[in-house]
Amino acid sequence: MRACPPILLVEDNPQDVDLTLRAFQRRKLTNPILVARDGEEALAWIPRWEAGEILPVVILLDLRLPRIDGLTVLRTLKTHTALRRIPVVVLTTSKEDHDIQSAYDLGANSYIVKPIDFNNFMDVAQQIELYWCALNKTGR
Repeated sequence: MRACPPILLVEDNPQDVDLTLRAFQRRKLTNPILVARDGEEALAWIPRWEAGEILPVVILLDLRLPRIDGLTVLRTLKTHTALRRIPVVVLTTSKEDHDIQSAYDLGANSYIVKPIDFNNFMDVAQQIELYWCALNKTGR
């Protein structure tokens, strides 16, 4: 039996990391959650995936990251031959049209503005789980 593929959460805000982990835990999500706390940590996964570690089923990517911003991470992932099919869901506070257009131009699969309260975030977690972890078929 193949291991359940992980979800990579790229998020620098400790409260948002905690909120996301609690929401997925409450949903009893079986996918392990990996956390990268900035863009540099996110890109550090690339050599590990190239060496054969299980690719994430989805990457949840904040745009406002220290060291390397989310759009640069997205550009790097989507131009990498072996990784460009990993779905990337931008999960950010930015409602700026420029950020939304840039994310989609770079290959984002979805763009979600972070909800403020936990109950709304539970709805987001449920949708991510249902679509990206259960229904969506990957072309790997």
